Amino acid sequence: MIPILVTGSNGQLGSELRKLSLTETSFLWHFTDVDTLDITNPKSLESYLKLHRIQFCVNCAAYTAVDKAEDEPELAQLVNATAVKNLADACERNHATLIHISTDYVFDGMHFKPYIETDAINPVSSYGRSKAEGENILHQHNCRSVIIRTSWLYSAFGNNFVKTMLRLGKERNELRVVADQAGTPTWAADLAAAILHMLHCAQKLESKEIFHYSNEGLISWYDFAQSIMELEQLNCKVIPISSDEYPVRTKRPYYSVLDKSKFRTWAKTEVPYWKDSLVKCLEEIRLHVNK
Repeated sequence: MIPILVTGSNGQLGSELRKLSLTETSFLWHFTDVDTLDITNPKSLESYLKLHRIQFCVNCAAYTAVDKAEDEPELAQLVNATAVKNLADACERNHATLIHISTDYVFDGMHFKPYIETDAINPVSSYGRSKAEGENILHQHNCRSVIIRTSWLYSAFGNNFVKTMLRLGKERNELRVVADQAGTPTWAADLAAAILHMLHCAQKLESKEIFHYSNEGLISWYDFAQSIMELEQLNCKVIPISSDEYPVRTKRPYYSVLDKSKFRTWAKTEVPYWKDSLVKCLEEIRLHVNK
């Protein structure tokens, strides 16, 4: 069996990988989170990879509090960049491949056509800059690495936009949601399946790779919220507003659609449409609530 380390395994993506691992007996899975493995500690990482003879590391760990990152840039940098170097160092010394999850926030959102992997990055937030620095570290490092940029992640696990909309849709008569930011939601289960496919086809990977992966389609946050209300038959009116009407600390990309052509060609598979995946996730959430 091939030993695989998954960091940040209590998050949305890590939890979906944990589900998939139950039927993937060709791999020996090691799931860790901050309480069991501190990726900001180089010695702990080195010891762990050596002890368990890790061949692949899937780094799902990240500082993702976008607004708080403006107040805690050092912490965001520590988790999203310094820890990535620690992982890369440990992977290189132990001849392991690092699969690192990045974000659409490395772009400034002013491109207005789907971003391809070779487009120049230009982050406009502390969070985005910390994730971009993590990418730059891997570009310059000697370890074998795969960067996967994704966007608008949601699942039945953890806190996310879908679960927030479900809660507020039951509590309120109306919601005001931004309608001038365009992107694509990504069901974490689909991303986990894409990562699993990469693990099975690792021999096809180059020593340095970047892939974009989100679900297919293009919508606004307003469209997303409206679809959630309609699918769940919630009697909550969704009102479209501009970004200026919804004050937040951090500037968000106005356009962050990711082009998945490279992944589709490499994997020889289709990428699910966002609404089809949303329907499946909502079914999972309902099953979980009714248990």
